[in-house]
Amino acid sequence: MNFDNNPFMAPNRYYDRHFEREAVKILPGEYYVTKAPTLIVTVLGSCVSACIRDPATRIGGMNHFMLPGSDDLSNSLVGESARYGAYAMEILINHLLKLGASRDRLEAKVFGGGNVLKGFSVNRVGHRNAEFVLEYLKNESIPLLASDVAGEYPRKIYYFPDTGKVLVRKIRTLHNATILDRESEYRLKVRQTAGSGSVDLFE
Repeated sequence: MNFDNNPFMAPNRYYDRHFEREAVKILPGEYYVTKAPTLIVTVLGSCVSACIRDPATRIGGMNHFMLPGSDDLSNSLVGESARYGAYAMEILINHLLKLGASRDRLEAKVFGGGNVLKGFSVNRVGHRNAEFVLEYLKNESIPLLASDVAGEYPRKIYYFPDTGKVLVRKIRTLHNATILDRESEYRLKVRQTAGSGSVDLFE
């Protein structure tokens, strides 16, 4: 897999004056991996993010993804949902290894999966997202150091891969519908991808 010039490698860079460091914001469907002291930021509603790092090399990264809904898709696509989720996790892990991380030392923290997409018949999509990531990490024997999942509020995540520190801010009042609109649009794209039998959203 070619990681160079990957459009899903979070192109949104800026300088965070509060934390006084370079930062990257990742959107739904994106991920970012770094060996530099770079802050990774995202906002999660029903989506989930896995923050994974090698504490010895201080190489770390974070993804931001959603599983295709299974209760409004045919039963044959439930397997596609798991396959998509595994791919979203593997591309993050593979990029960590490419930069020099050791799989035996990887550790994880997981966030998101809130029940924030009100009005959808699949309003438990957040629960399924969180459940999938936790099960994936268990199956891959990657230790889970911390998690903050489920609930009904979106979260803003600040991840410091060099130290492993994560700051979580619950967004209890939405001033606009940007988060929900962005995830709804992304969810539609994910469903279409699963329905076509493809998992190449990240390529």
